[in-house]
Amino acid sequence: MSTTSPTLLWLRRDLRLSDHPALVASVKRGGPVIPVFIHDHSVENLGAAAKWRLGLSLQNLSERLEALGSKLVFRKGEALSELEALVRETGAGAVYWSRLYDPDAIARDTLVKGALKDNGVEVESFIGHVLFEPWTVETKTGGFYRVYSPMWRAVRDRTVPPTLPQPNEIPAPEDWPESDDLDDWQMGAAMRCGAAVCLPHQRIGEEAAQGRLGWFISQAIEPYKDARNLPAEDATSTLSENLTYGEISPRQCWHAGQRALEEDGGRGAEHWLKELVWREFAYHLIYHTPEILAGNWKSGWDAFPWNEDEDHPEVVAWKQGRTGEPFVDAAMRELYVTGKMHNRARMIVASYLTKHLMTHWKIGMRWFADCLTDWDPASNAMGWQWTAGSGPDAAPYFRVFNPETQAEKFDPNGVYRARWIAEGQDDPPETALSYFEAIPKSWDMSPSAPYPDRIVDLSEGRNRALQAYEARTF
Repeated sequence: MSTTSPTLLWLRRDLRLSDHPALVASVKRGGPVIPVFIHDHSVENLGAAAKWRLGLSLQNLSERLEALGSKLVFRKGEALSELEALVRETGAGAVYWSRLYDPDAIARDTLVKGALKDNGVEVESFIGHVLFEPWTVETKTGGFYRVYSPMWRAVRDRTVPPTLPQPNEIPAPEDWPESDDLDDWQMGAAMRCGAAVCLPHQRIGEEAAQGRLGWFISQAIEPYKDARNLPAEDATSTLSENLTYGEISPRQCWHAGQRALEEDGGRGAEHWLKELVWREFAYHLIYHTPEILAGNWKSGWDAFPWNEDEDHPEVVAWKQGRTGEPFVDAAMRELYVTGKMHNRARMIVASYLTKHLMTHWKIGMRWFADCLTDWDPASNAMGWQWTAGSGPDAAPYFRVFNPETQAEKFDPNGVYRARWIAEGQDDPPETALSYFEAIPKSWDMSPSAPYPDRIVDLSEGRNRALQAYEARTF
């Protein structure tokens, strides 16, 4: 029996067993490994859908660990106090974890690392849910990248370390520390009736993620560059959900994409790799410019006259998917039913809110944070600011997506719109009807009601936005 003291493996956004550097290092250290998840303020502050989906991932991983003779210990409280208590209870001599890159996590982890080391505990952190650590990607002059394209060119040929296999076994302690019951945390309480509607649309856990990756590489990556813009088609990897919780690693995705690129040289594989680096760019930015999470990345937009009233009738209509603009409403209903939204649709609804409705991107970002099961702090913030015009590498701020012409181009037969909008259909599909099962009764919506008129004329909304841009003082 090993005489090495136990290692606490503090899990956060790395809920898998393969390609897990912190887990591999914990096992290699020798001695028992005690996986632990702590429900601290970062979990408490999650939106309804993200917290619920995190709970599903934790349950899945807990079951997988138990099948291997291990266990996931659940504790609730501030991270430092819970880890210190676990060190005392287990005699652990080391705490390992995968790094996070948002400012709150960095501040928390720095505090934890310093306090534990002061108490004689070995502490090690390992690369987290990125391909490249943000501080390792620099411009030729030594700074960070503010524009995506040169960053892509800088990393496209960089060596990404090979993935790590799942350990053959995870040594267990003779006695496990006390653990909360995950059910007692009620991670899905805020979802209410929406949880049952949303559940069938989730792909939960590492095995499901690997299966989806295999399907995508073999069946859908070749036409991906063009087909990814068609929201009615199953043409994207949809792995954002699994990447969010670390049920699959970006390295596993990158190497799968590289193999596809080497085998057929298709445009689809390269473009998918570009999308993985777009995600990297978001984490690169929140590390180097954390203000992107809370304020305009370009400070000149601070005085722009956006509406900031959450309860404005137009904002409420946007949230409820009854703007009278079918492409926008279909996307907002897809979000509420599935917890996800097609990327092309995300751009359209964001443009519509920030430009046609002249509403602050923060309102949209907060709504997505509450409704997305694939919510990612970096991608959500950068995506909203990119579309609004206030962010890095933004589309021209004066470009206003027209949802009607976008629908004609990317949903020419109306399949996507019909899938999610019940009103006006004699026999609406279950997807469209399920929206009315998920929403609060206080919204007073019915599939048999007439479809609403447009809340804003598209030409008038566009002109209003352009006039505001022309009047800018910066």
